[in-house]
Amino acid sequence: MKKIISLFAVIFLIGISAGFAQRIDVISGSISKLANQKIVNLEYDYTNLLVGDTKESEYIQEQVAKSDKGDEWRKAWLNDRPTRYQPKFEELLNGYVSDLGMAFKPGATDAAYLLILKTTMIEPGFNVGVARKSARIDVEISILENNPGRNCVAKFSIQNVPGAAMGFYQDYDSGNRIAESYAKCGKSFGKYITKNISK
Repeated sequence: MKKIISLFAVIFLIGISAGFAQRIDVISGSISKLANQKIVNLEYDYTNLLVGDTKESEYIQEQVAKSDKGDEWRKAWLNDRPTRYQPKFEELLNGYVSDLGMAFKPGATDAAYLLILKTTMIEPGFNVGVARKSARIDVEISILENNPGRNCVAKFSIQNVPGAAMGFYQDYDSGNRIAESYAKCGKSFGKYITKNISK
């Protein structure tokens, strides 16, 4: 019975989080510089990352000390970035901006502009069957000129982006929950771009 209640709670929370638009705060500039751009370079930054309210280096040490497979855990934690988080962000972001004839691609060195997604905080959340907590991330998005000077033309902040895996058993995995936060982040910023840039 408890598992059934927990399942309905997960479905309810996912539905609630999906129903609200993610707030995007403009720190400086505007997205207008990306108008008519076909390709935008893309980079990721995890420096000075917090996990909850703990420095990531300390969090990793704590988790490694708890596990008899600490080295494997560390590798998996770091490998989730290029294999889970970043692909989810790119898939949803590009899915929305494709109607503008635009795409964000890592390594697009010839592009005029660069987007840097800096993750400042990751909350992994948890799911122990009878209780759960969604993952969430805080990010800063910077749009820069893609040249050695890297002049910043716009900067945005997106806080408390929630993430919960759709499959009940998938939600037990923190990597899946966090990846869904990146998916929502990509979706929200993709929507923001399409809303604020005319074709």
